[in-house]
Amino acid sequence: MTYWLCITTEENWGVIKEKNIWGVPERHKNTISRVKPGDLLLIYVKQRSVGKEVEGPKIVALYEAASEVFRDSSRIFRPPPEIGGEVFPLRIKLKPVKIFEKPVEFKKLIPKLKFIENKKKWTGHLMGKAMREIPEEDFKLITG
Repeated sequence: MTYWLCITTEENWGVIKEKNIWGVPERHKNTISRVKPGDLLLIYVKQRSVGKEVEGPKIVALYEAASEVFRDSSRIFRPPPEIGGEVFPLRIKLKPVKIFEKPVEFKKLIPKLKFIENKKKWTGHLMGKAMREIPEEDFKLITG
């Protein structure tokens, strides 16, 4: 079994929760193609500004991959402006395991996470990625 951190926006988290589906842009084909049914996916929602407040990055849910990767170009996800009109056509069906009542604050975990080697520049471990594999140890730390 492999553990994944899936990086998304607040808007697309709503789509994931409603449709039980995870999708990534074409350029992340090599990563998503390694996901197998039964793998566990943590949903990481990026930091965002809400008025003058900044809502920190958080882990909001745990899902199990319920399908192999498939292609679907229907427009359900909203791409961030920097990547244009991408539809995130590479998708996996998800089975909810746990939607966290209280999201896990990601920044508090950084000092203990193994996959984040550079604690000062931790965003570099996530930037430009749609998802990344994480060690079982980190998965257990996040899920408590």
